[in-house]
Amino acid sequence: MTLTETLLASLPSYGLPLLGIVVCVSCLGAPLPASIVMMLMGALAAAGDFTLWIVMAVALASAVIGDQLGYMLGWTAGRRLVPVVARNPARRKAIERAQHEMDERGNVAVFLTRWLLSPLGPYLNLMAGASGFSWMRFTLSGILGEMVWVGLYTGLGATFSESVTEIAEISGSISGFLATGAVAAILGFKLLQALRSKD
Repeated sequence: MTLTETLLASLPSYGLPLLGIVVCVSCLGAPLPASIVMMLMGALAAAGDFTLWIVMAVALASAVIGDQLGYMLGWTAGRRLVPVVARNPARRKAIERAQHEMDERGNVAVFLTRWLLSPLGPYLNLMAGASGFSWMRFTLSGILGEMVWVGLYTGLGATFSESVTEIAEISGSISGFLATGAVAAILGFKLLQALRSKD
C-alpha cells in the first residue's frame, strides 16, 4: 500500500486532524497529496461525514500555517547567509535583482504558486523570506491564493464526489505540467538575459 493510499484510507477515521497535517506539511515541500486529500474530504463532506465549511476552514488554516513556517525558515536562515554571499560584488547585484523582482512581482508570484503553480509554492515561501519580501504582502497574497486552492479542490470533491479519484489524477497532472512550464519559462528568460548581457 502506497503512502497516498494509506492517507486516503485513513481519512474517514482521522479526518480533520489528518487533513490539517497533510496540508501544512505539503506547504513546507513534503511530497504529500494535499490536493487529493482536500478533494476526498470534500467528497466525504458531500456524503454527510463532515461539514464542508469546517473542512475548508481547517485546510485553509493549515495551508496558511505551512506558508508562514516556510517564510520564517527562509527569513531566519536566509538573513544569515545573505551578508556572507553579498561580499562578492556580482552576487550582491544578483541579490539586489532578486529583491527587486520580489518587490515588483512578488504578490502575483505568491498568489499563483498557492494554487495554479502549487508545486513551486514551498520554494517561493523560502525565497520570499530569504529576500526580505514584505511579510504583510506575502501573507495577504498567500491567504488569497490558498482560498482559491482550498475552495477549488474541496469544491470539486464535493461537487463530483462520485468520480473524485479520476479528477484528482487529472488535476495533479495539469498542476505538474504548469509548474514545469513555469520553471522552463523562467530559466529561458534568465538565459536570454545572460546572452544579451554578453553582447
